Amino acid sequence: MEKLVVAAEQSSDSTAISTTDTVDAREINASGHPQELERNFGLLSICGIGIITGNSWTALGGSIVVALYNGGPAGAIYELIAVSCFYMFIAASIAELASAMPSSSGVYHWASITGGRYGRSCGWFAGWWNFLGWLVGTASMSFILGNQTVSMYAAFHPTLVVQRWHVFVSYLICTWICCATVLLANRALPILGTLGIYFVVVGVGITIVVCAVMPHVNGAPYASNASVWADWDNRTGYSSDGFVFLAGMLNGAYAVGCPDCVSHLAEEIPKPSSNIPKAILAQMLIAFITAFLFLVTILSSINDFDAIAASGNFPLAEIYRQASGTRGGSLGLLIIAYIVTSLTCTGAYITAGRMFWTLARDNATPFSRQFGQISPKYHNPFNATLLCGCLCTLLGCIYIGSSTAFNAFISSYVQLSTLSYLMAILPHVLARRSNVTPGWFWMRSPLGYVVNIVSCLYIIVFVVIFCFPYALPVDAKSMNYTSAITGGLSLFVTCWWFVRKDSYMSPRDLIRSRRGQI
Repeated sequence: MEKLVVAAEQSSDSTAISTTDTVDAREINASGHPQELERNFGLLSICGIGIITGNSWTALGGSIVVALYNGGPAGAIYELIAVSCFYMFIAASIAELASAMPSSSGVYHWASITGGRYGRSCGWFAGWWNFLGWLVGTASMSFILGNQTVSMYAAFHPTLVVQRWHVFVSYLICTWICCATVLLANRALPILGTLGIYFVVVGVGITIVVCAVMPHVNGAPYASNASVWADWDNRTGYSSDGFVFLAGMLNGAYAVGCPDCVSHLAEEIPKPSSNIPKAILAQMLIAFITAFLFLVTILSSINDFDAIAASGNFPLAEIYRQASGTRGGSLGLLIIAYIVTSLTCTGAYITAGRMFWTLARDNATPFSRQFGQISPKYHNPFNATLLCGCLCTLLGCIYIGSSTAFNAFISSYVQLSTLSYLMAILPHVLARRSNVTPGWFWMRSPLGYVVNIVSCLYIIVFVVIFCFPYALPVDAKSMNYTSAITGGLSLFVTCWWFVRKDSYMSPRDLIRSRRGQI
């Protein structure tokens, strides 16, 4: 049986934590808690969960219109490449922390250690920002599923006027199917992860072949090489093309920006110190490769950009119709995208539920005793995952009242998630990387400093840039309310800190309290 040793060393003013794969898992794991979850996952299945949760090509297709306004096809491609490079730095920073401290708490645990004397507050904000990010991210995937369902129906009913309640009903059905899968089929999740690899790779392969070949078969024109690779098309109203390029990276950030997802399964896999970094690498590489190939293919097959811009919430249906030349072909490609997106939404529920559970077991949430439990029947954080389903339902109700308010919530995913990463990586740099004892994967100096610093600078700069309005001129409906949502949620987290700070037991506190017992 795998063993985990938690070795504590005293540095100048903080505790350095080292974890290896060597103390009985029935005792204390790297989180400082008793091992409660079954280690059902293997390396292949954990890679699969990362690949389906971080699946980028369907997310990219769902928001392609935003990218096209920020530079056109060429802008969308180069913005994806640029943002993927930055996220590789973030992923490497996360991978070495996950290797050193393989805990299901993820950035929440790491920030409480790298933060040193400020670890309790750093961990608190990192944990809550990360959970809230995953919550709105899960809602956004359910929203994409809802739009996909309505688009498939509308493909054969061209006179249908899509109403918000159509999407809402589909949203509810899809979100609860995905949530129920996580709640009731915990032991099947490794199989789902393994099969998910093939669905993602084969699905994007079929889509690429159809979109690349069918325009030629139908005699339809392809987009010119210049329009795909060279022509710049700024439709945002901003005068600075450089700023437009930077702001346009948001679409790619949404698609590839979840490098921490597999870290929340660290307590469900043998040898997490080595397997989690490997899974992060597999996730990020496949996410970029599939997104890049998919994006180039669909942009080359588009022959009427104005029709796509006018296609509503889910432009991928119109893109597929133009590429395949038939409604049936569009439906077939949408079904592929629907299956893959369903897996992505399921993976998001896995992550969101486990993140909230790790907060609850440290008394950081309301009703911590209930939400911090592992179900003896289903062997998972049942109550925490169920709460995520309920909260996603409430977010969906916001969409019925105001699509602008709902979009503001789901658009805050990138800010909330990257801020949580910053709370773990920045203190790591400021402490001269001394608060953490290296794990299986570790970047030596100066490489480690360069990667960490670039990650922090990217997050600090782009958290601001991504709050600017998407286009000018701005009115109440087109305004970017991400800063208001992020600020409001952060205010809630701050107020809750003052309510719970005395009874809250951070991962750092817990490990230090157990030092005398190890």
